[in-house]
This record gives sequence, structure tokens and C-alpha cells, in this order.
Amino acid sequence: MKLLLDECVTRLLKRDLIGHEAKTVAEAGFRGLKNGALLSAASADFDALITVDRNLPFQQNVRSLQIAVVILISQGITYSDLKPVVPDLLASLESIKPGELVRVEVTTKT
Repeated sequence: MKLLLDECVTRLLKRDLIGHEAKTVAEAGFRGLKNGALLSAASADFDALITVDRNLPFQQNVRSLQIAVVILISQGITYSDLKPVVPDLLASLESIKPGELVRVEVTTKT
């Protein structure tokens, strides 16, 4: 699956996306594009956008797009904050379809 990491997602996450082709927004040539324009541009070449932008579903109609969106939800946006969501992220990518939005959240162990 071809994945696009939003500007706010650390590029270090790419190394954990085993079995997928991942690029950052900068690598894809989309730097500076806002959500709507980014999603439209990315739809042509990518299967899913990975972001930490929790407001995106309220700003964009993802269902109308030819790209899936995965929102990573954790305490922060550093690599160490996001690394625990990788197994659930990889699992969600196995079944996600264009126009779907999935939230992948860090579950705290007590």
C-alpha cells in the first residue's frame, strides 16, 4: 500500500511501516498544501494518508475521496509517542478502503 505521512507525522515512522511504501508530504512534493488540497493531490498516487490531525474529519468529507485516512491518536506527536500505535496502524491498513477514516489510538496498560 502507498502511504503518505502528513507534515505533522514524524518521518521516523516510515521505518516501522514494513510491507508498505511510505513517503512524507515533503518527499511527495506536497509541502505546504492544506488538508483539502493535500487530500485531492494525494488521492492520485496514494492509498492512505496518515495524520495526527484530529480535526480533519470535521473539516473534510473523507467519504467523497479516493484515499483513506488514518488518524493516529496519542499523548504527543514524537516518534516515541507514536511508536506504540504501529501494530494497530498496520492491522488497520490491511482492510481500509478509499473514503474510509480510521482512528488508531494508544491504549494505556494498567
